Amino acid sequence: MRSPIGPEPSSCSSTPVSAEAGRGAPGAAGVVAPEAFAVYVHWPFCAQKCPYCDFNSHVRHGGWDERAYLDAYLAEIASTARGLASRGPVESIFFGGGTPSLMQPGTVAGIIEAVEATFGVSDGCEITLEANPGSVEAGRFRGYLAAGVNRVSLGVQALDDGALKRLGRLHSLADALAALDIARATFDRVSFDLIYARPGMTEAVWEAELTTALRLGSDHLSLYQLTIEEGTPFADLHRAGKLHVPEPEIADRLYALTQDMTEAAGMPAYEISNHARPGQESRHNLVYWRYGSYVGLGPGAHGRELRPDGRVATVNERGPEAWMQRVAATGRGVIEDQVLTAEEQADELLLMGLRLSEGIDLVRLARVGGVRPDQAVIDRLAGLGVLEVFGNDRIRATRAGRFVLNEVVRQLSKSFRPDLA
Repeated sequence: MRSPIGPEPSSCSSTPVSAEAGRGAPGAAGVVAPEAFAVYVHWPFCAQKCPYCDFNSHVRHGGWDERAYLDAYLAEIASTARGLASRGPVESIFFGGGTPSLMQPGTVAGIIEAVEATFGVSDGCEITLEANPGSVEAGRFRGYLAAGVNRVSLGVQALDDGALKRLGRLHSLADALAALDIARATFDRVSFDLIYARPGMTEAVWEAELTTALRLGSDHLSLYQLTIEEGTPFADLHRAGKLHVPEPEIADRLYALTQDMTEAAGMPAYEISNHARPGQESRHNLVYWRYGSYVGLGPGAHGRELRPDGRVATVNERGPEAWMQRVAATGRGVIEDQVLTAEEQADELLLMGLRLSEGIDLVRLARVGGVRPDQAVIDRLAGLGVLEVFGNDRIRATRAGRFVLNEVVRQLSKSFRPDLA
């Protein structure tokens, strides 16, 4: 089953225009339509590669030619737009990485201006930039605000200096708290990330850390369980028996504790790892999870584009220099370009939508993919307490179902029957 890449944890950690020019303040996230259109911009560089990270991030100690990269992004925007069946307005622009806060504000402004001129943006378009706390400066953040950024996501990752060091982070807890202060003083909407289920973490440790996080005043939190990804230093240490993560039953208890605490604080999960106060959900996340369409720009970016021949999955060249060469030669950095079948689209919509607390609309599933899960399978999963049927022909995973979501999705997908309603 194919899975698109959504917004990643912050900063791998993820002529200036006024923030008010041509757009209003970000609107309530709930108005993001299932057919919404977004732009993802991948900035591939980091100051240092973290040992748990398998994202497409690169360290260049000699720096990079930022003007040349801006020119390549502008060329890719123009070339991409020519192939789309529908190209706007844009509901969300997301600068991910890598560490986008290593970009100059003028580079961010140039990309935003090009997206706005090429595609158009909606009133209330959300424009998010991921930032590493160690690269946060008040002046630079004011520059991002002037460029049009209206939401920042900080890759805090832990509220403990020892844990930050073990995660390979360059910033300290003091740096993180200072960055949050600067971000809140500059932007109306601020999110930050934490990683839990870290080596040696107990429920008491996580409860204390999450309690502190919930008191820091953010309206959006991304809370990710640490996973051991192949090809990373953490994977090598884990294989050698030198890195021990919590056992699955402990990780499950940490997840349950996370849900209890965030719900009690008025920040329930709207997606498995993302929590927000009502109306503060990430619009960009919702474009992905509601199976909208999006363009992926930059090295390693993925896209789901609507073209005259259907919905197309795209993957860009991962290497920054190779991506620039490909853009110079062809106008785009794409190395994979595949029209998705109706069945593949149904699989993706199911996989993405069941991550959301709002679930999926079976009528839309039939419209997009021409299929519907067998009712007997839906009833059986509902009887097991892992799926809920509600509203007007909608299904969603229950809290128990989220612990076994891959299996719930597999059972539903296997039971697809033609439905051309």
